[in-house]
Amino acid sequence: MNQNAAVWLLILLAAVAANLPFINERLLAVLPLKHFSGGIKPFWVRVVELLFWYAVIGLLGMLFERMIGNTFTQRWEFYVTAFTLFVVLAFPGFVVRYLLKR
Repeated sequence: MNQNAAVWLLILLAAVAANLPFINERLLAVLPLKHFSGGIKPFWVRVVELLFWYAVIGLLGMLFERMIGNTFTQRWEFYVTAFTLFVVLAFPGFVVRYLLKR
């Protein structure tokens, strides 16, 4: 896989993974939740799930980087910026879930 394809695939997967906690009521899009009232995920579960998907996409990005060439060491600033961009990608799902009137 060339570098350009890897970057676009990672961006596409990040956009899907960032919105996944907000578009379904299952835990990690697989496990049904019956412990909460009405089977609706509370906001804190969605945030924990968002953090999980951030870690998965980050590990996938490291794997792509390793496949393409050398990996570079990153400091905390990189991860904070990447998480901020991941949260921005999650904005459409958040709007649909919490801000649109039903």
